[in-house]
Amino acid sequence: MRRCWPARQLASSPTESCHFLDFDGLNAPDVTFWSIWDGIALAGCGALKALSSGQGEIKSMRTHADHLRKGAGAAMLKHIISQARQRGYVRLSLETGSSDAFAPARALYEAYGFEYCPPFGDYAEDPFSRFMTLAI
Repeated sequence: MRRCWPARQLASSPTESCHFLDFDGLNAPDVTFWSIWDGIALAGCGALKALSSGQGEIKSMRTHADHLRKGAGAAMLKHIISQARQRGYVRLSLETGSSDAFAPARALYEAYGFEYCPPFGDYAEDPFSRFMTLAI
C-alpha cells in the first residue's frame, strides 16, 4: 500500500496505520480518482470509494506542497461531496492521521461540516487515525 504516497504520512504514522490507496487501489472498480491541475503542474488529487449504496469514503486527498493554502484541497473536497450527492450517498466518511502533520486536513474537513466518529467499515481504533463523517 505504500508505493504512491508521500513521506509526510509515512513519517507521521507507522506503516500499519497508513490507509492510503496505492496505484492498484486507486484503479479498483469501486474507486473514482480525480486530479486538479494548475497548467501543467499537479496541484492535488482525491478519490471517492463506494462503501455501500448509501455511503462513500474519501481516499487519497492530497495537495502538492507548492499549492498548499491556495484552494486546491477545498476545490477537491467540494467536488467529492458533490459527486457523492449525485450518486445518492447519504453519508461520506474518511480516515485521516491524528498527528499535528494532519491538523490542516482535519481543519479543512471540519470547515465543511465533517464530525469525528468511531471507526467505520473495516477500520479499527488506532491512536494514529481519526475518523470523520458527514451526513449529506
